[in-house]
Amino acid sequence: MAAGAPALAEDKATFSCGAFKVENWRSGDRSYWTIARGTERTQEDEILKKGPRFECIDGAVLALEFVPAHGLAFLDLYFPDGSDIGYGGQHFERNGRFVIPIQARARIPERFRGAFDYHCRMEMPADPIPAEARKDCVR
Repeated sequence: MAAGAPALAEDKATFSCGAFKVENWRSGDRSYWTIARGTERTQEDEILKKGPRFECIDGAVLALEFVPAHGLAFLDLYFPDGSDIGYGGQHFERNGRFVIPIQARARIPERFRGAFDYHCRMEMPADPIPAEARKDCVR
């Protein structure tokens, strides 16, 4: 009996955004992606219902959106300073822009805060929405 050979991965797709270089590919039912910034490199794999989709915001912020096979839509935002934030089931798009919780605004490097719209849908006891921030939320 011959041993089974692993399925060959489809061709890798590449994407660049500022300092970020991305490769993604599929093998069987799994999606794989590698995100590199300088010498830093992370690799993820997931069985997805949708995605991954990569977008470059303001020529520098890498956005990664995907829907796991058994979960809600997820958005990861990678910033050139090395910080990142992620939200599962708490974002949407409107007029081609990501709309994320207003609580994220303070965690985004100031230079990029205007690249996003914000909503006030998620009032969480551990992360309340300051009254003065509500004026910046989409309606």
